[in-house]
Amino acid sequence: MYSIASLYTIYKKSSGVSTDTRKIGEGDLFFALKGPNFNANSFAAKALEMGASAVVIDEEAFEVEGDDRYVLVKNVLEALQKLANYHRKQLDIPFLAITGSNGKTTTKELVNAVLSKKFKTYATVGNLNNHIGVPLTLLAMDEQTEMGIVEMGANKIGDIAELCEIAEPTHGLITNIGRAHLEGFGGYEGVLRAKTELYQYLISRKGKIFVNSQNPVLANMIKRMDDPVTYPAKGDFFHCELLEANPFVNFRTADRTEYKTKMLGAYNFENIATALTVGKFFGLAEKVAAEAVSQYVPGNMRSQLIEKRSNLIVLDAYNANPSSMEQAIRTFGRMTGKPHKMVILGDMYELGDNAAEEHKKLGEWVSEYDIEKVCFTGELTQNALLKAPRALYFPDPFSLRNWLADSQLEDHLILIKGSRGMKLEGLVEFI
Repeated sequence: MYSIASLYTIYKKSSGVSTDTRKIGEGDLFFALKGPNFNANSFAAKALEMGASAVVIDEEAFEVEGDDRYVLVKNVLEALQKLANYHRKQLDIPFLAITGSNGKTTTKELVNAVLSKKFKTYATVGNLNNHIGVPLTLLAMDEQTEMGIVEMGANKIGDIAELCEIAEPTHGLITNIGRAHLEGFGGYEGVLRAKTELYQYLISRKGKIFVNSQNPVLANMIKRMDDPVTYPAKGDFFHCELLEANPFVNFRTADRTEYKTKMLGAYNFENIATALTVGKFFGLAEKVAAEAVSQYVPGNMRSQLIEKRSNLIVLDAYNANPSSMEQAIRTFGRMTGKPHKMVILGDMYELGDNAAEEHKKLGEWVSEYDIEKVCFTGELTQNALLKAPRALYFPDPFSLRNWLADSQLEDHLILIKGSRGMKLEGLVEFI
């Protein structure tokens, strides 16, 4: 069995780390992870054939005697996590951890856009924010990295605490605490307990915490912290204010300079204010940080604007939970610019016993606005029909595709939102 120090030597000689044989680069160190339906130990030989410099396995039966490219460990996942932590300890730089129910990926991208104006940053790619993604993020950093930005996700109590032990953040923030992954947490109180594990870690390590003083849930915890960095109210460490969000966010900084952004919805103001606060804390000029935010263009299905003939589509299909759904619907309900409006809403997953009630609220929210066409798709959204009986219902996105193709929509403002598993982005080509 290899020690972590020995494995680190092998890692340093590799060109990168991979856990997927479909994405192996020449010279990569391959970790043969296991899942409910696969055992990557069986792909070890293939990984070497594809150019991996070495493979980390935990089943002796897959080792080839005399071939030192096979690295046998007790548990591949634990080895990956311990290696990542070992590597993190070699990097004497600030590590900012970001978690929350909504907006953590957008906040991460905004913070990275700001800090990269001064530092060589490395931030979580996509949403690699779990017990595998965080180690991969850390191992992608090198000696040239001056600032680490690590997104942390959670599906149950204890996840954030575990990720903190791996990444050892020196700074951190929680975007908000809402109704997400209720099934795994056993309800909102469980979500609250899990997300604040980041605060608990930073308090115990005397780390620096950024807190939105205007969020009542987060502000209630300030008294437990030693010198938190607060925002965005007057008198806080950083102050800025929302001017409007119709539909894009415009804001004003403390020096009275006004900025326009390409970000939809008032809820994104909190993410913007967070990034500007972090920028100020790490020494960026306010103007530089604000301009970086103004130039940021959302992508990857997060409030992404797509023009299709005479239609304007708001694609927000990366993820969905009750909190983000309500924000998206209310923002869209106030949007103008086209003679016709339409929403396409899909199932929200991982809500457990709360699923029916939470989906019923979708019908309530859309009924508050003058939206010409309302389409629900997925098994769970049937519950929304109880509050929006005039809406159209499609049991799955495939059946909705046919209706969209036949409708030949023109001059519509369209919101598309649902959980990642619904893959609603596939509807765009049929509009």
